[in-house]
Amino acid sequence: MTIRRLPETLVNQIAAGEVVERPASAVKELVENAIDAGAKRIDVATRDGGQTSISVTDDGAGMTSDELLLSVERHATSKLPDDDLTAIATLGFRGEALPSIGSVSRMTMTSRSAGSDGAWAIRVEGGRISPPEPAAHSIGTRIEVRDLFYATPARLKFLKTPRAEQARIVEVMQRLAMAHPEIAFTLNDGNRDTLKLPAATGDLFDARLERLGAIMGKGFHENAFAINAEREGYSLTGYASVPTFNRGNAAMQFLFVNGRPVRDKLLLGAVRGAYREFLASDRHPLLALFLELPARHLDVNVHPAKIEVRFRDAGMVRGLIVGALRHGLAEAGHRASTTVSDAALGAFRPGSLPLGRPGSGSAGGGYAFRPDPYPRPGLSDRAQDFYRPLDGFDGAPSARMEADDAGDQGAQVQDHPLGVARAQLHQTYIVAQTADGIVVVDQHAAHERLTQEKIKTAMAAGGVQRQLLLIPEIVEMDEPACERLLARADELAALGLSIEAFGSGAVAVHEVPALLGETDVQGLIRDLADDLAEFDGAIALEKRIDEVCATMACHGSVRAGRRLNADEMNALLREMEATPHSGQCSHGRPTYVELKLADIEKLFGRR
Repeated sequence: MTIRRLPETLVNQIAAGEVVERPASAVKELVENAIDAGAKRIDVATRDGGQTSISVTDDGAGMTSDELLLSVERHATSKLPDDDLTAIATLGFRGEALPSIGSVSRMTMTSRSAGSDGAWAIRVEGGRISPPEPAAHSIGTRIEVRDLFYATPARLKFLKTPRAEQARIVEVMQRLAMAHPEIAFTLNDGNRDTLKLPAATGDLFDARLERLGAIMGKGFHENAFAINAEREGYSLTGYASVPTFNRGNAAMQFLFVNGRPVRDKLLLGAVRGAYREFLASDRHPLLALFLELPARHLDVNVHPAKIEVRFRDAGMVRGLIVGALRHGLAEAGHRASTTVSDAALGAFRPGSLPLGRPGSGSAGGGYAFRPDPYPRPGLSDRAQDFYRPLDGFDGAPSARMEADDAGDQGAQVQDHPLGVARAQLHQTYIVAQTADGIVVVDQHAAHERLTQEKIKTAMAAGGVQRQLLLIPEIVEMDEPACERLLARADELAALGLSIEAFGSGAVAVHEVPALLGETDVQGLIRDLADDLAEFDGAIALEKRIDEVCATMACHGSVRAGRRLNADEMNALLREMEATPHSGQCSHGRPTYVELKLADIEKLFGRR
């Protein structure tokens, strides 16, 4: 077997297999080139999910005829002026994209530079380059790619349907558009504009939120808090959703490093860590984070697709993300998602008004109240019976009756964001009146969050106060569960829980955190044993303190079914207002729902 040099065309086709995996990869490379060229507007058009044609037009710097010829040669680039791979300031740098695309398609490039009298065009077909020809074009570049992978038909067999490939192209465009709100983007699929984003103006934070809202939806715009943190030359900005605004997957988590969209396990792990005490493991927040750091502290030359990066100080990056997100969550206070009240109102509309008809003007396609012009037989008689004065009632039929302001008599509802308690329903839900609506609170979920925050605060202040049990509680479990607990006895003691072995297959509980009050010690110990079974044995409890505190708080909270008086209800509301994160429990579920008076009036046809 003789060693030989492969033909240049075959070399390019092999390289294209890494750089151009699918039509979306080609779009990504071409749009990144347009961004690096300083474009302020980028228009993309595709057909059949990019398999038939891809067109990318920009108003960037453009190229001369000589530069056009150089651009389709491998490793020819304008983006490494000092030949320094440790200081990459552009999205592209390898000089492989254009020759790779040209080797597997029929590509036409038309460009005009700012100081040129006219435009030039070249054609590349299966790696064969034609000489430049004069063309008509404004300043900028237009690249047309037809019959992608015609030169490598085996790759065509692995492509998805045109609809699926188009969806990937949309995702690529959205990610790049998020990172560059100052650029206008359009994407046309041959029938319509699937993406149309005008250039955002004004302050970077406002422009970025406007662009994120256009892509991630109005709900994100309304339920996101700003992130702005800096540490030792590393800065993190962006927006993240409040915990009650979440999804069942991480598809709406976007991470950027020096303006480059990336998929990095370190960054995603840091996000999970920051939200761990606020969301269940199967729920995910929505966010877009933009990390900026010195180019020499980052290695982007990891993979030809350039979506993987390596950090010189990975610990610094993770700590910055976790710290910034937790600070933002604390600043959000008791804020809950606006979609919680929307969902509550939506639940009222469909079946709550039997006399109503479907409202054609309803934004959500639900039901709006409209009087029925054709009452059913006997309905008017029953209505008259309903409004007849009650027997033995001396007041006039029009007399008003109002609930007493039990407890907190002098308080004005406008003085408190969560209002003043008016009633307790089903011994589980507190109803409070606010200045412009009502608030319904889940007493157990709210008190669980408050207790959890108290335990964490007490630990940070030097330790949790303990309550000595008059008679030790003996908890029988299987031996592995007992061993897990006893192995962490010292760490549990710091949380206010004192345990020791009590023979084989049992532990004795001598002290519990005083904050828990009367609690189910048996259930608490068994739940903690289950939690420890899920932890990595090498991880100290201090690093999983959120899970442990959540478990303890759940057992020490006001239970559903407990009757509260007015003073107790108002005390709970005031404490929620003063406690960070009180808008959601440890699993991301809301602790309260707020309904505005205007929305309630709409339910009854008053508006």
